[in-house]
Amino acid sequence: MWQWENATAGALAGFATVAAMHPLDVVRTRFQVYDGRGSNLPTYKNTVNAIFTITRMEGLRGLYAGFYPAVLGSTVSWGLYFFFYGRAKQRYSDNGKKDLSPSLHLASAAEAGALVCFCTNPVWLVKTRMQLQSPLHQAQPYSGLYDAFRTILREEGFAALYKGIVPGLMLQVSHGAIQFTVYEELRKVIANSRSKGTRMDAQSSGELLNSGDYAVLGGCSKIAAMLLTYPFQVIRARLQQRPGNDGIPRYMDSFHVLKETARFEGIRGFYRGITPNLLKNVPAASITFIVYENILNLLKLTRQKE
Repeated sequence: MWQWENATAGALAGFATVAAMHPLDVVRTRFQVYDGRGSNLPTYKNTVNAIFTITRMEGLRGLYAGFYPAVLGSTVSWGLYFFFYGRAKQRYSDNGKKDLSPSLHLASAAEAGALVCFCTNPVWLVKTRMQLQSPLHQAQPYSGLYDAFRTILREEGFAALYKGIVPGLMLQVSHGAIQFTVYEELRKVIANSRSKGTRMDAQSSGELLNSGDYAVLGGCSKIAAMLLTYPFQVIRARLQQRPGNDGIPRYMDSFHVLKETARFEGIRGFYRGITPNLLKNVPAASITFIVYENILNLLKLTRQKE
């Protein structure tokens, strides 16, 4: 019954998140692909140094490299994610007639994550490549979103748009499943504790929780998911790099990334960029769920009045 409201709230939440946190996303992506063995990117000491270096060398435009595909990808991803997630929960709960167990929350989130990954991988590939463009980049830079898609199709073919799809699927399914399961279970605990002694049911948590609760729930669930799934992000980012002038990619497949990263960098290599990622995604998740829950409650209230 509420599927279009889920999609609308999710899309607006995704846009708000990207607009607020994009510079840290650029820094994270550049850290992720830097393996210390030759790079077209400057060397950054830490997150703050990276922000100042990018600003000095490339201006504010550098901090917002890949912003348009990021906005498109995040808005579409969150809109589709909440839509598919809401549909899965509705199906598994027999249209709300029974409570969902943690395993069914997990299955709902995993299903939504896989569907979203197939739909949006090309956009994330373009975003990653545009974020990695710098004054040291050897290839002709993409001038924009359309030029990036056109150039990739011309130089590498359609299959290139799905580079990183394997770690992307593993990331999307596992990350979303962990995040939403933790979020839903913590939400249920808080709602149950506050519904005691009142006539409200835990299912009516929109009336029991406030924006501060959504911020804490979103941040905590994001940290849990991030720490467990971050290596998939690094593998995907490294696979999605643009090939050199000779047309040969730096990494051939996921196994090649795993082998080379473990060999030259160890475990630490799989967590490159974790600091800006935490700084970006913990508050970003809070923003996302605050916007999503409040817009969803507003849309539902409007529907009820009609």
